[in-house]
Amino acid sequence: ILLLCSFAYSSTAQENYEIQVYGAATMPKGYTMFELHSNYIINGEQNTVNDVQPTHHVFHETIEITHGFTSWFETGFYFFNELGSQNRSTYVGSHIRPRVMAPAEWHLPVGLSLSAEVGYQKREYSEDDWSLEIRPIIDKQWNKLYIAFNPTFDRSLHGYNKNKDFDFSPNVKVNYSVTKKLLPGIEYYGTTGNGYSFAPGTYEKNQLFICMDVLFHPDWEFNCGYGFGLTSATEQSIFKVILGRKIH
Repeated sequence: ILLLCSFAYSSTAQENYEIQVYGAATMPKGYTMFELHSNYIINGEQNTVNDVQPTHHVFHETIEITHGFTSWFETGFYFFNELGSQNRSTYVGSHIRPRVMAPAEWHLPVGLSLSAEVGYQKREYSEDDWSLEIRPIIDKQWNKLYIAFNPTFDRSLHGYNKNKDFDFSPNVKVNYSVTKKLLPGIEYYGTTGNGYSFAPGTYEKNQLFICMDVLFHPDWEFNCGYGFGLTSATEQSIFKVILGRKIH
């Protein structure tokens, strides 16, 4: 994580609407997960930057609905919303995210899946109104220790960064089962650029979250965490909650 942080710089894709590191497993066939992502930016950007509204003291509320169509294929839908003063309470945009998983019968040593996310966000709430994300997902459980790695590639399709190449955005999650229901851990979100061009340090953005997963029921999902920026250009203080319910 420290190595990734040393290279991280400005990310257009990580806008704190959905702060989550994915696990490799897809939604089982015939099941649907309803999630609410609630992120409160305690200490964020207080000025309009590149025509994007300030984020200081706003709530980002995202509704995510994911349905499993087969044992290895799912599709997720996102509805982004913002709540805040100065006329900032509004519907922001929507994304769609199909995902495929390596079948269990392949007997791979790690969990493996791949998602592609594309969608629209209003220009005053994002530097890019149309964007694409390609996200490989790798995870592994060792007894009580769990690690997930999402080496994500983001690209603007239209907007402020439309002429830039794909950004490489590594996301990492590590947690440990203290009990069967309580899993404390850390999550890291950053961007290393396009692999051959790095921005100056003043534009670096990366975040570290101290998190807790609570497994109080097989059909429910609960994750909460406090995040802080590791560079001056990043949102300095965020509290997040993910609450999900799986139905058949």
